[in-house]
Formats: sequence, C-alpha cells, structure tokens
Amino acid sequence: MKVSFGSLVITAGICGILSFAFLSTSLGTEYWYIIEMNPSNMSDIEDMSSHSGLWSINEDGKTNADSIDSFKADYSKFSETELHLLNMHSAIVVVLPLSLILLLFGGICGLVSSLARSPVLLTGTASYFFISSLLTLCGVSLYIIYSHEALAETERLVGPEGLAYIHTSFGWSLALAWLSYGLELLTGALLLIAAQMVKLHPSSPTLA
Repeated sequence: MKVSFGSLVITAGICGILSFAFLSTSLGTEYWYIIEMNPSNMSDIEDMSSHSGLWSINEDGKTNADSIDSFKADYSKFSETELHLLNMHSAIVVVLPLSLILLLFGGICGLVSSLARSPVLLTGTASYFFISSLLTLCGVSLYIIYSHEALAETERLVGPEGLAYIHTSFGWSLALAWLSYGLELLTGALLLIAAQMVKLHPSSPTLA
C-alpha cells in the first residue's frame, strides 16, 4: 500500500481544521462543568442546577457572566484560597484562547510548508503543533484541577451535608477540548511523517 504525500498533508489539514473547530466551539459554549440537583427530597431546598463555561454560568436559562469574570473581581474581598482559585481561572482563560490562536497560525504554516514540500518547514510546523497541543493540555488539565479544588473549597464552607443533593460532572465542552488536543498531536505526527517522506524520497510523491 502506498501513501502519497498529498494524502498525508490533506489528512493533517483536516485534523488541524477539526482541532480548531472543536477548541473554538469548546471555548464558546457553557458545558464545561455541570451541577445537577438530586430530584429526591428537594421540596425544601432551592434548585441550584446550572452549567458553566469559561466565561459565564447558566442558571435557569439565564447567563451570568459577572460571577465568573476573574479579571473584574475585587481581589481584596477574597480569602487566600479564593485568590488561588481566581488566579487559576485567569490562567485558564489566557492559555486556552492562546492555544486557539496558535492553531490558526499553525494552519497557515502547515499550508505553506506543504506547498513548499520543505522537510525543514514541515518539521518546524509539526513541532509548532506539538507546542500548541501542550498549551491545550495545560489549559484543560488546569481546569480540571481548578474544578476539583473549587468543589473541595465549597464542601469545606458548607459541609458535606450541603452538597448531599448535588451531583457535579464535566460536560461535552471539556470533551471537545480533549478531542482538540488529540487532533493537534495527530496533525503534528502526520506532518512529521510527511517531512520524513520528503527527506527519504525527495523526487517521489509516494511512500511504499
């Protein structure tokens, strides 16, 4: 079976586009973290079900952006633990959009290096995608740590009984970010293979 240089770079391009689409959709939606109330024995407590994104929280169909904006928060009103959480959130909302911007420029670099059939440019672009994927991984991992620490802090403040009727989970927005990370790695790997193909067979468009 022969794999053509063109099919490799086209597949890499599709993976890169999907990675960008998944990450941008993930950043723009509000299903990173989901809070659901247990329907049993809820007659005497308020329904606090919600789902949140990086920028806002949706409660009862209403979006509230102010409660999650770590840049506009008055830091003098918070405890040391709360400040730590705010700083983590600030890092998340910087790292992930930065990764999205890098993906966009990576796509341009990938197109140029593929048209030039330059092993140096292809290798450099592959490395670029690996670096971008590290940013995505850092942002997503930091969000998971942030969510667990925020839940632990909430439990410390209200006690385990205060969370007895609450079920928390990560949503499909986070899953899309993970998919984007995997596709970034795949894009970089395909471009590396394409670079090696050009090195080994500079005059041949196929690899046996």
